[in-house]
Formats: sequence, structure tokens, C-alpha cells
Amino acid sequence: MSETKKIAFFEKYLTLWVALCIGAGILIGHLAGDSMSVLSDLEVYNVNLPIAILIWLMIYPMMLQIDFGSVKNVGKAPKGLIWTLVINWLIKPFTMAFFAWVFFDQLYSAYIEPDMAGEYIAGAILLGVAPCTAMVFVWSYLTDGDPNYTLVQVSVNDLIILVAFVPLVGLLLGITNVTVPYETLVASVVIFVVIPLIAGVITNKSLIAKNGEEWFKTVFLPKFKPVSIIALLLTLVLLFAFQGPNILNNPLIILLIAIPLIIQTYFIFFLAWFGGRKLKLQHAVCAPSAMIGASNFFELAVAVAIALFGLESPAALVTVVGVLVEVPVMLHLVSLANKWRY
Repeated sequence: MSETKKIAFFEKYLTLWVALCIGAGILIGHLAGDSMSVLSDLEVYNVNLPIAILIWLMIYPMMLQIDFGSVKNVGKAPKGLIWTLVINWLIKPFTMAFFAWVFFDQLYSAYIEPDMAGEYIAGAILLGVAPCTAMVFVWSYLTDGDPNYTLVQVSVNDLIILVAFVPLVGLLLGITNVTVPYETLVASVVIFVVIPLIAGVITNKSLIAKNGEEWFKTVFLPKFKPVSIIALLLTLVLLFAFQGPNILNNPLIILLIAIPLIIQTYFIFFLAWFGGRKLKLQHAVCAPSAMIGASNFFELAVAVAIALFGLESPAALVTVVGVLVEVPVMLHLVSLANKWRY
């Protein structure tokens, strides 16, 4: 890795912040007891309002970066984009479902009740069907990826999420015998993808037209980074305040969840990386492709898991553990990509 390229302070220690929030959330939930129901009961159409507001504050700043005008450049180098889409939409969701089934339904059958295994699998599936939108720009930067091409890859992925997320989640959850409330699933995508995406695009275009692209990137966008991270951390505190009793009753559950998620991350990275090498992709394209495949849009996964299964569900817990393990694993993959530079 180039000595001049460093990950920002909050992103670098995100795993530490997440771990602290887990501890704080469990402690708050233990001390507050039944009074936590005051927050958990604030729902509209099965969506918890405090969590919905915080997740929206996480996702909206990410959508500000998306430039669908860049999609017109797809034809200049289509091979890297096609490989990214194959990994993210034709391979990754199914391998995630497979690993989740192997671990939660088979290997963990002595530790997890059969009726709960389906929800753990569902949480993993939600992570697998949500390709990374925000942090991938960090991973691309750290591996000397082409920033413009990465923007194209992310923008096209976001367009596909609009049409493919619901049917793919429905298909995979149906295979695992989890009942899919499609109205809630569609509403979640509208609330947490469509609306912030439209708001982000409108804000992007209007502010750039008024103040210029340089001001937008160097002055406006940096102001939203703390908002997104603070919203993420507060969401985790609330989630673990609700999840506290489940974790205290089964303290090994976080480790059990982390194992298949980590295996899936490395598997997809190696597949995307060596497949990209076989396709003779340039390092600046291959590295971001592998990073997009390995990482997840965990904000969306958390939001949908809560909407579908509830704040205290195993599915929501799986998506949150995904946040916990992602940063250290991805930093290791960044080091591998730089070590294997070609």
C-alpha cells in the first residue's frame, strides 16, 4: 500500500467503535429492562421509527456520491463492469445462502434451534444480496483503483438494486422456507433505497450546478461523513440494547455468526480477484471489482432485516455482526490486493 494513502480515522477504527457500541447497547438494554419497549413500540407499518431515521441518515450521504451520468462511460471498458455484475448478482447471493445453510442449518444444529436457523440464514442472505455502495470507495482508494471506473461500477449496481433486490431476496428466502412479506420488502426498498437515492441525485445535481463540483466534493461531502458514522453507531447501540438478552443467553452467538460471513467474504474476494486476473483486467479495475464483491451494503441489509423480522430477530443480529467483521477483513484484503499488484 502506498505510504501516502491512509484510511480515515473513523473508518480505520470502525470495528473498535462497533465493539464499544455492542457493549454499550447490551449494558443499556440490561439496565433499562422492559422500558426499552417504549422505543421498540414506535412503529409505522412494521418499521421502527427511531431506527428508520438513523438508517436513512446513514444511507442518504452515500447516495450523494452516486453520479448516474457516469453510466454513459460503461461502453469504454465493459469487461470489468460485466465481471463485477456477474460476481455481485449471479454468484455472491447464492454462495452466501449456501454457506449460511451449511453453518446455521447443519453444522450449528446443536446450538441453534431449527425454527431460528431460518432467520439466521435470512440475515446472511440480506447481506449477500446487497452489494457495497459506500465503503467500496475507501477500499478502491487504498488499492489504487480507478475512481471513475469504481463510480461506474457502484452506480450501475445501485440501479440494479432497484429492480433485482426484491425478487432475488424473495427467491432465496423462499428456497430456505422463510415466509416473505413482499409488501414490507418492497416498502423497505422504497424507503431505504429509492427515496434516499432520488434525494441524493437531486441534491448532487442542484448543488454542483450552483457551487461547482470541486466545492461539492471537498466542502459539502466531507460534512456528511460524521453524520453517517454517528447514525450507524447509534443504530448499533439501539439494536444491541434490544438484542442484549439474546446475546447474554448465548454469548458465543456472535462468533458463530461471524465464521460463515468471514468465509464468504474471502471466498468471493479470491473468486473475483483471480477471475479478474484470468480476464486480464487492469489492477485498477480488478481490485475494486473484488472489493465490491467481498463487501456489503450492510446499512440496507440492517434496515430490511429489521423491517421484515423485527429489532430483536436473529436476522437483524446477523446483519449487525456483518458490520463488526467487515472492516478488519476488508483491510486484510486490501493488503492482499496491494501485495499481489500486477
